[in-house]
Amino acid sequence: MTIVRYAYALTGALLLGGTAASLALQNPATAQSAQNEPGTIQAAAPRPGAPGSFADMVAKLQPAVVNISTDQKVTVAQPANPFSGTPFAELFGQFGGGRGGQNSAPVTREAQSLGSGFIISPDGYVVTNNHVVAPGNSRATVEAIRVTLPDRKEYVAKLVGRDAASDLALLKIDAKAPLPYVKFGDSARARVGDWVVAIGNPFGLGGTVTAGIVSAVHRVTGQGGANDRFIQTDASINQGNSGGPMFNLNGEVIGINSQIFSQSGGNIGIGFAIPAEDAKPIIDTLMKGKPVQRGYIGVSIQRLTDDIAAALNLPKDSGEIIARAEPGGPAAKAGLRAGDVVTRVNGTQVTPDTTLSYLVANVPPGEQAKLDVIRDGKPTSVTVTTAVRPAEEQLAQQLGGDDSFSEDNDAETPSASGANGIGVTVQPLTPAIARQVGVDSTVQGVVIGAVDPASDAGQKLRRGDVIVSVNSVPARSPADVARGVQAAKAAGRPQVLLSVVRGRNPAVFIAVKLK
Repeated sequence: MTIVRYAYALTGALLLGGTAASLALQNPATAQSAQNEPGTIQAAAPRPGAPGSFADMVAKLQPAVVNISTDQKVTVAQPANPFSGTPFAELFGQFGGGRGGQNSAPVTREAQSLGSGFIISPDGYVVTNNHVVAPGNSRATVEAIRVTLPDRKEYVAKLVGRDAASDLALLKIDAKAPLPYVKFGDSARARVGDWVVAIGNPFGLGGTVTAGIVSAVHRVTGQGGANDRFIQTDASINQGNSGGPMFNLNGEVIGINSQIFSQSGGNIGIGFAIPAEDAKPIIDTLMKGKPVQRGYIGVSIQRLTDDIAAALNLPKDSGEIIARAEPGGPAAKAGLRAGDVVTRVNGTQVTPDTTLSYLVANVPPGEQAKLDVIRDGKPTSVTVTTAVRPAEEQLAQQLGGDDSFSEDNDAETPSASGANGIGVTVQPLTPAIARQVGVDSTVQGVVIGAVDPASDAGQKLRRGDVIVSVNSVPARSPADVARGVQAAKAAGRPQVLLSVVRGRNPAVFIAVKLK
């Protein structure tokens, strides 16, 4: 199971003791140069087979890396008094339990978050992760953001702007003297195997330096969204490293350390950084006081898995499939529909590393995106005018329910006869059955009454699921399902593609092997 954690630490009473171009963001009025100005950093030549020392480079860069902490207030509900109804109720009620078995009034406690950041201008602009300076949960509020420099000088920072979608935030501190700062580099030139150096404050220990290599570029972690694209590194990244810089050997910031892959919360050699090529334009926008806007076309997307590709007789990784076009949205207005496979956006190929969400998000709102599409096995194109991408919270509400599609089967489901060739029995979806299985009244299709546990469908579908279409052809009767299966067999395909609705979840595509 993939577990991606933010690389930052949360401490306090609540826990009971217990992460394009090389352009300088600088003030023209000052003559101070960046700490990583070209030509000022000399990397020692390594002996054959060994890396050189990073000491001189680190000495130059470390003064621009800072510790960031927040003071938070957290409202905590009090538990019921376990001694309610006993002679000890009043006594132990003094220590946090409510009277008469009832929860007492909520109390407010203090907490802190710890992370890292780096200064990008001599007048005190600081970059970090949004989650470092955001409330720890819905019951918390941030009272103050503190920035501590390596010389232990502490400043209360102003939050200039934040962008939750990219997990970036921009702070400003007021310092009398010009501050040491660093510049962004060109992360697009980073290659797998390049040396990188990370500087941050893991576990609140203070300035800590780790080194490693670029393990992967354009890494998609599976979290979804327009900004699920990272540089992966084996440089040690731990809690508290969030928001800190990742440098190349030229001393340029090519990434912002953000997350770790871990089941324990500690480093196992898989860390993720936001690429500078994605972060720099966002930081520039925040510095200008403008909101960050991304392109949006209003679709739900699924990866073109091997099974789905086989069902459509397409090469794997040859695009992404549209599971749903939002009614009245830009895509629906342009004629895009469920079952379309988008292969290119404005000429750029859709791949597992360069997703449809990423490409569309980088088309400015109001501009046109030409989508190359495969529909019913034939190529076509659709031109969509992008809108402004809503906030991530709003998008989650639009999806509704749990967007996962469990593969758990109903143990009490009787075996299906498999007469339609995929191991399910179906019947038309009536309003009464729709209410019974919990689907929206607007859904049309056939409902599964039983599945054969020995079939592939038995591993993916269950009683009560509604089949909306078979290979993009609407299914309104058992005969429609049978015809779709026979058509797949006649075309020599080993699988059939079903559009399936479960409860209040959006429709998803499921590829089922033929029996």
